[in-house]
Amino acid sequence: FVFLPKMCGAGKVKKKKKLTLKMFEKFLKFPVIQTLLKNQIPQITQTLEILRHMQKKKETTEPMETHFLLADNVYCKASVPPTDKVCLWLGANVMLEYNIDEAQALLEKNLSTASRNLETLEEDLDYLRDQGTTTEVNMARVYNWDVKRRSKENLLKSAAKS
Repeated sequence: FVFLPKMCGAGKVKKKKKLTLKMFEKFLKFPVIQTLLKNQIPQITQTLEILRHMQKKKETTEPMETHFLLADNVYCKASVPPTDKVCLWLGANVMLEYNIDEAQALLEKNLSTASRNLETLEEDLDYLRDQGTTTEVNMARVYNWDVKRRSKENLLKSAAKS
């Protein structure tokens, strides 16, 4: 922004600064989304493993012994009778009951979507990092050009005075 006032009007500079700030704010959201997706994928994978285990156990008559999470680091032992229904926590205070096959299909779809989204996000982050580096190099070039230009002007002014 050092050279913008000389190159264009002050109103345009303010608009460009606001636009740059908005873009920077959006850029800062990328790592947050990346972290959410990286946390979501293992959770979905773990739930799929549990569903596969339940699928095997639903043919038997003996209950499945397990521990479930009550609160952070607080688990309770439970005996789960064979069943073909599960409840999935979908978020936003929504939980729905599915049969095991439907739940497995939904989670596999969610896992593939989350993996694709993470891959796309990481590609976008790499691209943005490259663009940031390119922008910094270009800003340095413009700065150096302006320093040379001003030093030439100063030399010409001092030569004209003498």
